[in-house]
Amino acid sequence: MNHFTVSSAPLRANVRPASRGLNAFTVDVEDYFQVTSFERQIDRADWDQFPSRVAPPTRQLLELLARHETRGTFYVLGWVAERHPELVREIAAAGHEIGSHSYWHRLVYGLTPDEFREDLRRSRDVLQQITGQPVVTYRAPTFSITRRSLWALEILVEEGFTVDSSIFPVFHDRYGIAGAPRGIYRIQTPAGPLWQFPPTVVRLARQNFPVAGGGYFRLYPYRFTRYCLARRQHEPFMFYTHPWEIDAGQPRLVAGSRLSRFRHYVHLDRTLDKLERLVRGFAFGAVEDVLVERGESAPVYRIRQGELVHA
Repeated sequence: MNHFTVSSAPLRANVRPASRGLNAFTVDVEDYFQVTSFERQIDRADWDQFPSRVAPPTRQLLELLARHETRGTFYVLGWVAERHPELVREIAAAGHEIGSHSYWHRLVYGLTPDEFREDLRRSRDVLQQITGQPVVTYRAPTFSITRRSLWALEILVEEGFTVDSSIFPVFHDRYGIAGAPRGIYRIQTPAGPLWQFPPTVVRLARQNFPVAGGGYFRLYPYRFTRYCLARRQHEPFMFYTHPWEIDAGQPRLVAGSRLSRFRHYVHLDRTLDKLERLVRGFAFGAVEDVLVERGESAPVYRIRQGELVHA
């Protein structure tokens, strides 16, 4: 694949189209009780018993982007989409790109290929039925495409996906491929090519240091995040957040480890203000906008013996 085509979704008048120097602003649309850290204590069969809080903070993020005439990509969990179809329609009507965040928020490396394909299809189909638009970009729950699950990339292509943002080039206890490329690249699979736009890291002390968003963004002082992202001025960065990260009033669940609860709840009350500063200080667009602008020069990689190697 040598070219990338922006979808035909209309932009609202207050959402600016692609311009030079864009970075990707992305939102993983999931509820506070669906995070991987809590899954051992919170069974998916019990999700409907928890009060959903996903819609109000998602609308706050939509308002934030509208104030700054900024377009983003919203990776929506299929389970959430089925229960909040009006929210998905609002996101699409505002001109934002819709992507899949799976249906059940299960770690890819904990699934069989058949289970992954079934979950992927279910999430894609419900999103396409709601929006009437193709869904071609994907992000795995907890960035769980690792060396153990590189097989998922071929399935993504077979199911019509052209873009993935699941391979975090860091060392982490639950995700990441530390030696993976840090910028935009293409992966040539047996089923065809797939764009990879990884969450952002910077090189500090010869290590990949995560600055892509999420808990890192909430924990670090904003000046440090801004400094790290500004270092990538010649290369677009990928930023991500979640609606529950701006919901300081969410229930405090007795689930996960102490470390997991710290990661989840740290500085929730400060996130929206920091996001305001971020969107004001950098130029953002949807994933597809950035690929149109910067994708042509992306290097090509192949999967060989469980590793990504330059083609």
